[in-house]
Amino acid sequence: MAINYVPLNKENHKDIKVAVSNAFAFAKDTHLSAASIREYAQLASSMPIVFIQDPKSERYHTVAMLGMEQGQNLFLLTDKWKGPHVPMNILRYPFDIRPEGEKLGVYIDENSELVGKEEGQPLFKEDGEPAEFLENRQKFLGDLANSEMMTQRFIKQVIDLNLLDPIQIRLTYKDGQQRNVTGMMSINEKRLIELPEEKVVELHKQGFLGALYAIMMSMGQLNRLVELSNDTENPIANMQITAAQPEPESAENA
Repeated sequence: MAINYVPLNKENHKDIKVAVSNAFAFAKDTHLSAASIREYAQLASSMPIVFIQDPKSERYHTVAMLGMEQGQNLFLLTDKWKGPHVPMNILRYPFDIRPEGEKLGVYIDENSELVGKEEGQPLFKEDGEPAEFLENRQKFLGDLANSEMMTQRFIKQVIDLNLLDPIQIRLTYKDGQQRNVTGMMSINEKRLIELPEEKVVELHKQGFLGALYAIMMSMGQLNRLVELSNDTENPIANMQITAAQPEPESAENA
């Protein structure tokens, strides 16, 4: 069923309940998840973090790689998340936070299987005030929104300093099939090291220097994705990461 986010309000949703589940079944076909600066350090211990560019808006984003192929989340090959950390963008579901004029409003996916009237946590108390569960969700969404604004400031610095390089991942599968995963960018460590000292100090004071190194360290978790692929019908046998080259017609984008 298609996602249907609508503004959350106590009149329309006074009887709504949200099931709490750690199965994250709704994300089983998600191979990329938005990642924000607040969680880089935690995610870097489990999954690669890369930069991508929206072809329509041309805006850059940071995302956590959950798989090597579209429609495949290697962390959800079973009914349990295979890792110590889950991206905040997945944890927030079925809620979202979106601009409403000059403020931010809480939205809910009315079509989500987690939303119903029979089982789960109530969103509102009898007097119409938010229940404790909703209050906690609102705080989480507020923290996520603040983190995303800081993420955009961080990304702007990365772009302005010309620290990104396109990368490609060459995969060889157990059955001999090969493919390129492209459309991603990562930090050029050489250009980072060569930055003027005053710029490095500025990045450090902004909290951005640690974020840069967390992203670079996270690339080692590509091996984690290869390991997780062992639970698929056609595991990855070999992986090579290189600077991006002109794509052959058979290459597939991330």
